[in-house]
Amino acid sequence: MGRMFLTRSFAILAALVLVLQALDLLSESGRILAYAGNGQAEVLRYVSLRTPEIIARFLPFSVLLGTIITLSTLNQNSEVISMKAAGLSAHQVLAPLIVAAFGVAAVSFVFNERIVARATATLDQWQNVDYGPLPVDRGDRTNVWVREGNNLMNVRLAVGRGDAVRIAGITLFVREGGTLRSVLTATKGVREGRGWRVEGARRFDVTAGRVEPLGSAHVGDGISPDQFTLASVNADGLSFGALKSAIDELSAAGRPTKALEGALWHKLSGPLSSVLMPLLGAVAAFGVARSGKLFVRAVIGMALGFAYFVADNFALAMGNLGAYPPFLAAWAPFLLFFLIGEAVLVRTEE
Repeated sequence: MGRMFLTRSFAILAALVLVLQALDLLSESGRILAYAGNGQAEVLRYVSLRTPEIIARFLPFSVLLGTIITLSTLNQNSEVISMKAAGLSAHQVLAPLIVAAFGVAAVSFVFNERIVARATATLDQWQNVDYGPLPVDRGDRTNVWVREGNNLMNVRLAVGRGDAVRIAGITLFVREGGTLRSVLTATKGVREGRGWRVEGARRFDVTAGRVEPLGSAHVGDGISPDQFTLASVNADGLSFGALKSAIDELSAAGRPTKALEGALWHKLSGPLSSVLMPLLGAVAAFGVARSGKLFVRAVIGMALGFAYFVADNFALAMGNLGAYPPFLAAWAPFLLFFLIGEAVLVRTEE
């Protein structure tokens, strides 16, 4: 049963990946080839970076469909009836699938940590440069926006950490009451006291309509270095350990971390969703096949599984908005549908 379940699940996953990757490539290949010099090698590179994301996203769907197909086949051939006649309970019938699903969840977690996170981070960087040559990644931050009261500052490049941070390509938008008053540009800057000493500064006065050369100027009192180095944390592009470290740094700097904490917990609950699928799809295993209700049972199993994915995405969205605590956003759908699956199985078969 376990081998049958795994074979069908991964066969469905392969079919889904082929179809979805082809559709995704149709929509993205134009952007890839629009950059001068890109060709077939770059298209294949995109496929190699995008495929792990598709696998990680649709693996639980494949496990759900693999469960329903496996259990429907066993039911149709009266093998489930034979197992129950031999004295096995409904939970014992499902045990091989649940054990195999635990193995799938473990493989999924390792795959996400070692491959998906790196591929996602690389693909995001490549898309940021419009599929051009990737810059050497030295941990620098590019195109960072920070806020100082009503003012906004954009820097093209931030290098280093702590008070040793150096910024370049600076644009400071000075606003009063929502109205833009002036725009200050500078070539580079370093930390000075509570603010920043910038060089090559020029100020454009919006009201007067003139540009004033400043040379060296002190700006940005209240903008701390960590606002540049921790301004953009992509949870999908970080492993569990790296994301935990980033959350600790943001927390120490007094920055909000609730959305990232939800994503951190979801790195555990996401792979474990594969374990739920045999339980939610179990309704397809029982009942007499010749009663004509096998198709209805399969549809009910799919409905339960897809309802879980809807609830999971909804809870994550609520966590990102701050409406749900991080732990609840990641684990509430899992626990809720575990109880629903158990309730359906116990009430109908036990």
